[in-house]
Amino acid sequence: MSNSIRVAIIGVGNCASSLVQGIAHYSGSSGGESVGLMHANLGGYRPCDIQVVAAFDIDRRKVGLDVAQAIFAKPNCTKVFCADVPATGAIVRMGRILDGFSDHMADLPDDRTFLPADRPQPDQDDVVAELKKSGAEILLNYLPVGSQEATEFYAECALDAGCAFINNIPVFIASDPAWAARFRAKRLPIIGDDIKSQLGATIVHRVLTDLFKKRGVDLQRTYQLNTGGNTDFLNMKNIDRLKSKKISKTEAVQSVTEARLNEEDIHIGPSDYVAWQEDNKVAFIRMEGRLFGGVPMNMEIRLSVEDSPNSAGVAIDSIRCCKLALDRGLGGIIEGPSAYFCKHPPQQYTDDDAWNLTEAFIRGETILAQPEVDAAE
Repeated sequence: MSNSIRVAIIGVGNCASSLVQGIAHYSGSSGGESVGLMHANLGGYRPCDIQVVAAFDIDRRKVGLDVAQAIFAKPNCTKVFCADVPATGAIVRMGRILDGFSDHMADLPDDRTFLPADRPQPDQDDVVAELKKSGAEILLNYLPVGSQEATEFYAECALDAGCAFINNIPVFIASDPAWAARFRAKRLPIIGDDIKSQLGATIVHRVLTDLFKKRGVDLQRTYQLNTGGNTDFLNMKNIDRLKSKKISKTEAVQSVTEARLNEEDIHIGPSDYVAWQEDNKVAFIRMEGRLFGGVPMNMEIRLSVEDSPNSAGVAIDSIRCCKLALDRGLGGIIEGPSAYFCKHPPQQYTDDDAWNLTEAFIRGETILAQPEVDAAE
């Protein structure tokens, strides 16, 4: 078993920034210094074992820089909690644009939008060669929501380069049986789709929905509204890019209801871009139901979190689980971690079952649990 985990990153945005800062922040930490980690030691791997060895982006302010510098370049606006990030030696390469850049972002202020570099875009052979040269074992997808073609392009590159794939966005790769079969055939692990936050709107909404079910409260209708000011929210102002995101977030909640809600009684999804919020995400959750005797009740919650560190708190475990799968020669869907870490896994489980499956996977054990919903429908 190698002590290092060599990862490549697609999209050096806010989420990548928080992840790379986190690797530096937790290097050599133990005890109280591990506050904020779900696992300080996961199957023998610590955060400091993760090495970024390659990266791709399209922004002229990032391409050509070491990843340690690029993570602080505009339009990134996430909280800087570790400014002293050592050089990685990985230089950000020009990526393939395809549908990774939404047209509506072209005429916005420079510090808010992407500025595509005037450089030749790589073809598949170029990306595969870079991944092989770097020795990358795992490819992390941090492309903007709605990047269907670009995600498929990089998934093909992962297959050709012999890399595991972690799909952190709501383009359905892991939950697509055809893609999953191709990774399984090459004995390459895949975790996905669409990363959950450490303590974000979706996980809170799921836990409360499960609580309603366990306490006999009839959930009749619910919504989840989200606002933020990072490039993710700006990108999602193009509603044509939101279809898979809304499916992913809605299914994550529907899968733990006592009975599926009618479409008109559940609304979950990104709602608006508020520039001054930057990487702070504010979620508003309302739940209406009936208690004993049919007596009505309602609940409203406001959640405010830094969006990208919230994501990185999960990604840092997802990476280490993916490495364990590589060590064990596993290919295809890594079921427990996909269900626990992602909103739209191939199989939905309750969070308790997904946690148990993940902990069993980390220990190298197997727990048989029945999936509640086939989210790939």
